[in-house]
Amino acid sequence: MIVRDHPSSLQLFFVMQGSIVPTILGKILGVSFLSMAVLLIDLHLINLPHISMAAMGIFGVALSLFLGFRNNAAYDRWWEARKLWGSMIADVRNLGRHMNIFVGNRDDRARILSCAVAFAHLHRGFLRNTDVSDDIAEWIGKEKAAAMLAHQNPADAALRSMADQIRKLSEKDEVSGFGQLTISQTLSSVALAQAGCERILTTPLPFVYSLLIRRTTYLYCWLLPFALIESTGWFAPLFSAVVAYVFFGLQTVTNELDLPFRDVQNGLPLDAMCRVIEISVSEALGQPAPKPLTPENYILT
Repeated sequence: MIVRDHPSSLQLFFVMQGSIVPTILGKILGVSFLSMAVLLIDLHLINLPHISMAAMGIFGVALSLFLGFRNNAAYDRWWEARKLWGSMIADVRNLGRHMNIFVGNRDDRARILSCAVAFAHLHRGFLRNTDVSDDIAEWIGKEKAAAMLAHQNPADAALRSMADQIRKLSEKDEVSGFGQLTISQTLSSVALAQAGCERILTTPLPFVYSLLIRRTTYLYCWLLPFALIESTGWFAPLFSAVVAYVFFGLQTVTNELDLPFRDVQNGLPLDAMCRVIEISVSEALGQPAPKPLTPENYILT
């Protein structure tokens, strides 16, 4: 995720960090060169068919509506994912308070809350398809980490381990019935947030809808030079490049927001949020807390 102050008016046109220009530069140049070729052929070789600007305007309005709707849908997914992770952070903090209230033994509290940290990293690893074994081994040990990673859903295994530990404490009358119910409700809330993230990961926006918008964007940018050669003349390549930047840029941004858990510039900072959970658990246990992650080159991972 990009974390930086807004650039000045002058810097605005030169800032590349967080911009989608490097990603779509080839498409912009391609449309511009196509417009230049159409202009030269029309002027020096043969008269090419000219398209009405009014027709292209109607086409552009329809495409803008499609792109705007897809952008809203993609941002809703991104923002929902962020809310779900915020909910998990709050639940882990609540769990730390529940441990202090209902679980008297410090070692038992530490084991359960360490599993909460392991859950966060395992969930991050599942969402990003990354190896988090070293991150969780620091909290629960290599043997237990390997056992959790052997499951189809390691994060769910961490939740089950926490539930088993609470059950054993309850069987020894070390946790009251009310405490058991309260902690169980918190774990259920964590599980709901986990399932919500998995739903976003495994259910992207309908492919047929994305395919329609992509095809329409290409068709519009390819046809646009035939409408500009008469009205704009030698400025046609410049206007074509600007239009390509707008439409291809918006399409690329929505592709990143559509899958918010990917490790890309505009993805959610899952590493930083896991560190927040580590800090919360460490402070709940009275241990030295690690430092928060800070942006590197304006990027918070």
